[in-house]
Amino acid sequence: MREAFYGILIPFLGTSLGAACVFFMKKTLSDTVQRALTGFAAGVMVAASVWSLLIPAIEQSVGMGKFAFVPAVVGFYVGMLFLLLLDHVIPHLHQNSSEAEGPKSQLARTTMMVLAVTLHNIPEGMAVGLAFALAGIQGGLAAAAVLALGIGVQNLPEGLAVALPFRASGLSRGKSFALGALSGAVEPVFGMLAALMMGAAQSALPGMMAFCAGAMMQVVFAEMIPQAAKTRAGVAGVMAGYTLMMALDLALG
Repeated sequence: MREAFYGILIPFLGTSLGAACVFFMKKTLSDTVQRALTGFAAGVMVAASVWSLLIPAIEQSVGMGKFAFVPAVVGFYVGMLFLLLLDHVIPHLHQNSSEAEGPKSQLARTTMMVLAVTLHNIPEGMAVGLAFALAGIQGGLAAAAVLALGIGVQNLPEGLAVALPFRASGLSRGKSFALGALSGAVEPVFGMLAALMMGAAQSALPGMMAFCAGAMMQVVFAEMIPQAAKTRAGVAGVMAGYTLMMALDLALG
């Protein structure tokens, strides 16, 4: 469990490092760079969902014979619908978007941007926690560490994307960094909760891994890729992120 605790801190560290860039940058990123980074994060999340979550979920259900795909399919769609529900009940604002989503709210734009990133970080944190739970069952931490590293890398631009608007609105660099880092604080919390839950109910592991994959895919295809695909740099970012995460998983996992 100690390894799981340290492992789930990696994504939070990625968000914090990205937010720390606000100390060195004097202006916001260009639209092209923002979309390229969004695409990169989307590519990492797609690869992580497939290679680190869905495939292991099916492998864990091998005892079900030709129905081994069922927990993965059911969990995937439940995860997708769960995040879709959260998108409709929690007010939030995505980067590069001018219109808020969810119920009408008087919250500031920067606050709703933090809520958007926080929503996305919940399934990511759970995915890392479940990966370490799987490592505790099968032995070996390499695959879980690869997933944590991949999520941490894609969290770098997310942390920066939250911190820079706060800085542009007039907040100090310190407060902007703190708020950017805070958006990733839910990851270790939900990661540890997921690891503890799976320690008590190992039979639910395949479905929960697929649940996280479905939630992450909902984010990617409903919000991130449509934004990234508006520029060639964004499309290139998707391919680069997917390739990097796939290579890490195959080489180290």
